[in-house]
Amino acid sequence: MHRTYSLRSQKAPTAAQLQSPPPPPSSTKSKFFGTGSISSSFRKTVAGATGPELSRKLAQYVKIEKNVMRAIELTARERRDVAKQLSAWGEENDDDVSDVTDKLGVLIYEIGELEDQYIDKYDQYRITLKSIRNIEASVQPSRDRKQKITDDIAHLKYKDPQSPKIPVLEQELVRAEAESLVAEAQLSNITREQLKAAFNYQFDATRELAEKYALIAGYGKALLELLDDSAVTPGETRPAYDGYEASKQIIVDAENALSSWTLDSAAVKPTLSLHHEYEEEDEVPVDEEEAAEGEFAKHDEVDGN
Repeated sequence: MHRTYSLRSQKAPTAAQLQSPPPPPSSTKSKFFGTGSISSSFRKTVAGATGPELSRKLAQYVKIEKNVMRAIELTARERRDVAKQLSAWGEENDDDVSDVTDKLGVLIYEIGELEDQYIDKYDQYRITLKSIRNIEASVQPSRDRKQKITDDIAHLKYKDPQSPKIPVLEQELVRAEAESLVAEAQLSNITREQLKAAFNYQFDATRELAEKYALIAGYGKALLELLDDSAVTPGETRPAYDGYEASKQIIVDAENALSSWTLDSAAVKPTLSLHHEYEEEDEVPVDEEEAAEGEFAKHDEVDGN
């Protein structure tokens, strides 16, 4: 009985894993508190109630995303346990059920592995968003300083319009506004740059996971075709199972397909109707084109004279 590609034996690393080292492990992994815990809710609440006011909403968003990642981590771990249990159950069944469930376990275990890799890539997206949160937090003091000076000037003008402190504060306000302009420009630039980079990380990782899900589902259905589900009468013996080589080859093909997948080879391409609208607007009617060519010809004649 072939067990080379079996969940009941050790799995060697693929060539793709050896050639392309994965991103660093997610910061959410190996934590004592799991998803859905009281600590998870506490962190989310505290993140939105502390720190500079400008960065509170994004800080809370980043914390919620951390909880999302922990939920995915739990799913990936449970998925691998499910795969092992399926293989363990199938081992005590007839040869065909034993072989097919073992190979199905390999595919389901691979889903758990892909989800684990997804967490690490997803964390890149979350860390990139944190850079926006950090710049927001650094901009808040300049806003606060400018507002404080403005309030002090207004208070003095109301209380003592002739106070010699007013011109001094007005000079400070000019400097504070200049500093604030620089900080606000940095915030504007970094927000757009990092927001775009962050969600590119997320969507690339999501696209890879989704398409690999689809690949595994296809090879899983191919494995199911090896099961003879025709009904037998009492006392009748099923034909001997001879699908070991076929099931092994399906796993080999699945492994090759997963390891060779790239974003460039993605099967699902988005179709944007917005592009068609722009193309229609950019099209110039034939009559207008001919009129334009006539005008250019006239200009060429004048220039030639």
